[in-house]
Amino acid sequence: MLLKKFEGNPILSPNIDNQWESLVVCNPGAWYENGKFYLYYRAAGNDEAHHIHIGLAVSDDGFHFNRVSDKPVLSPTKDNFDAGSVEDPRIVKIGREYYMTYAFRPYPPGQYWKYKYDQVKAPEHDELAPRCLRENIGNTALAMSKDLFNFKKVGRLTEPSLDDRDVILFPEQINGLFYMLHRPKDYIGAIYDTEYPAIWIKSSKDLMSWNTPSKLLLKGRESWEIKVGGNTPPVRTSEGWLLLYHGVDDNYVYRIGACLLSLEDPTVVLYRTRHFILEPETEIERNGLYKWGVVFPTGIVLRDKTLFVYYGASDQWCCVATCNIDELITFIKTDSK
Repeated sequence: MLLKKFEGNPILSPNIDNQWESLVVCNPGAWYENGKFYLYYRAAGNDEAHHIHIGLAVSDDGFHFNRVSDKPVLSPTKDNFDAGSVEDPRIVKIGREYYMTYAFRPYPPGQYWKYKYDQVKAPEHDELAPRCLRENIGNTALAMSKDLFNFKKVGRLTEPSLDDRDVILFPEQINGLFYMLHRPKDYIGAIYDTEYPAIWIKSSKDLMSWNTPSKLLLKGRESWEIKVGGNTPPVRTSEGWLLLYHGVDDNYVYRIGACLLSLEDPTVVLYRTRHFILEPETEIERNGLYKWGVVFPTGIVLRDKTLFVYYGASDQWCCVATCNIDELITFIKTDSK
């Protein structure tokens, strides 16, 4: 496998001393600056409602992390749009500020791994109530920071009527526009040219008003990627924007592929791997809360020529894998042919 998993995985495990992270720490967003690695991880305790938070840990070497506080860096806001959960953060820096996209629900999802695949709990509502409340669907919001420790919630980025997650911002403007990847679960069928949920892309002039039409960017084509979604923030390389994405097969196993998008027009896929570059193999990747096996990266750091890929294992632990960036780009281009 091209990505080499760290022998010391998991790099972060549940902490029984803090109720809010006593059962789950996974799907970490990542940032590197001034000699420090920052890991923003999804966390939850063993409460039946399953409230979900975001914690923060730091490291000098990218492998050995220490929590910065016994409190979350971001939590659900009571009686607000994200009152149930804040999860799966992705972080980029645009200009001098840091932008974190995070998935949320209006109510806690319950202990979803005990239900059928992709189902959550939802309280009863009148049939005239908004769908987002009736079905407790997942959406995505934006938070900002000036210092990587204190975040201000800005508001939702996606339509309330859509289950729309895996939202990722590009780390810079391209031809005067901001770009966003997203995965609207309801965009399926002949009218959307995809039978299963896929990766879509849209642009904005101001980071909050995403009113332009979305374009289908990438849909499943191999047996390991029936359903797909974006994973890590795009990394600028000389060969294009590097994007890691996940594919889900018939047995609900999550594996990771990679592609290169045009630097000038990120709606164009230049190269895309036919084979996955990361899959569940270890005990914690195959036998956590999700018994069928999940590797789910949400953080990526390029340090010199080394690419650090931070991923959740079976929705319960944080792990890291590394590779040489040039070797990965060569593989993507070769495997696309």
